[in-house]
Amino acid sequence: MKSPFSRFFGGGEKTVSEEKNEVEQVVAQDDKNKAAEEVVKIPIDKIIPNRFQPRTVFDEDKIEELSRTIHTHGVIQPIVVRSYEDDRYEIIAGERRYRAMKKLNWTEVPAIVRNLSDKETASIALIENLQREELTAIEEALAYQQLLELHSLTQEALAQRLGKGQSTVANKLRLLKLPQFVQEAILKREITERHARAMISIKEEEVQVALVTMIKENDWNVRQLEEYIQQLTEPKEEVKKEKPKRKAISKDIRIALNTIKQSLSMVTKSGINVKTEEEDTEEYYQITVKIPKKK
Repeated sequence: MKSPFSRFFGGGEKTVSEEKNEVEQVVAQDDKNKAAEEVVKIPIDKIIPNRFQPRTVFDEDKIEELSRTIHTHGVIQPIVVRSYEDDRYEIIAGERRYRAMKKLNWTEVPAIVRNLSDKETASIALIENLQREELTAIEEALAYQQLLELHSLTQEALAQRLGKGQSTVANKLRLLKLPQFVQEAILKREITERHARAMISIKEEEVQVALVTMIKENDWNVRQLEEYIQQLTEPKEEVKKEKPKRKAISKDIRIALNTIKQSLSMVTKSGINVKTEEEDTEEYYQITVKIPKKK
């Protein structure tokens, strides 16, 4: 029998309305199948997390809260697993419940065992988490990327199947081009998706990394970040007036010079009397920094 997710991600272009109706039918049938499935007890040490789990950061406070609820009321909905190698089971759905029960030191957990392929397991894990809308922008982007690869879809086809705009999918995927340091900051919710999108226009990785530090240290909102980036990428008015005949400075060099000057300004504000000398030659820009030794 053809699996629900094979039908959902099968070939052919469909309207959003058609996709929605099909998803509703799949979910309804899936609920009927669940009701008929037997709940069994499985040793918790024989269960492994889903290898295709898009969620990389779990809120420990929420897991603790869930464990208290389970301790008081029990498990209302069993986890779903599949048989894995060496007499083990892999989680398909319900990793938060699994973590909460593990925190309670349970030796067995209630579960439903299904016979699914890697592709189907990955699809269910990805879709389940995307529907909850609790993922960070990076986790969501990684989920989109995996679905594109698993089902050989275009961004437009994936957007239709998920009932989202193509621009939404495309904007999320662009975040994966940012340096790992910036992606980690999004995962830890230290910066927002809008902060990250503002930094995409900056091509220099070291500048992007420096911007993340500035956002955290100065508690910048998105508007403040955008204004600072604009200062970095646009030449200062006084420079234009002083050297009207000089060849225009390239964007990359302006960013480098402004970043250096901003860093020196921050050092000066810290109380260190830094002296700088600038020299503009035909071949290079030279900035000499003098830091007095403490007596």
